[in-house]
Amino acid sequence: MAAGNKLALVGYGKMGRLVEQLASQHGFDVVLRLSSTGNSHGRAITRQAFAAVDVAIEFTTPEAAPHNLKRLAEAGINAVSGTTGWYEKLDSVADAVRRAGTGLVWSPNFSVGVAVFQRLVSESAHLLKDEDGYGAWAWEIHHDAKKDAPSGTLLHLVETMRRRGYNKPINVSANRAGRHPGTHEVGFDSAADTITLRHVARNREGFAHGALKAARWILGRTGVHTFEEVLFGSSQPAAD
Repeated sequence: MAAGNKLALVGYGKMGRLVEQLASQHGFDVVLRLSSTGNSHGRAITRQAFAAVDVAIEFTTPEAAPHNLKRLAEAGINAVSGTTGWYEKLDSVADAVRRAGTGLVWSPNFSVGVAVFQRLVSESAHLLKDEDGYGAWAWEIHHDAKKDAPSGTLLHLVETMRRRGYNKPINVSANRAGRHPGTHEVGFDSAADTITLRHVARNREGFAHGALKAARWILGRTGVHTFEEVLFGSSQPAAD
């Protein structure tokens, strides 16, 4: 694997540090680390500061992410964002990326397993959309420090179900407790049987490896992309 691509970490919390630990396995050298201190509204992100950077990985907060991503685009830097809870600003961030001619991969979850899980949920929702006897639920649990609830991943799963034509009620719920790394569950229940789909994360490494995989993929590309495109070459199947 080619080595030596220069990586910046925007956000240097637990995920940023884990990405740094694993970066060399994906052929990256971490050359810049930005914590929240001194980077209010992305002010520390400039062309000069990022002159030696090939790509950035951003794990911060919902409040900070849109500023960071717009500033990265203005600085000419392709980026990967694993921050959740900011997607009401996605259109304005995407506009900034397109104007700058840079690239962005965004996702509420960079786990390869979750991406496959989403495909299974999508297909199940499509197959059951016209079966009136089945009701659906979507549930998740994460550690008590996670800020958004329900998680961005769960909301993305529900949105996927809607896109595939499942327009019946979906009961959505979330729990926060301890240090749980994350479980997502989607189920369908009828008088005859129950179908349960579940993804359980054992640790954060899967998310970090996925973000690094996306960072290598976005090198040299332009436009706004999802992690599903990185893995499968296209986004979720369109609604029928």
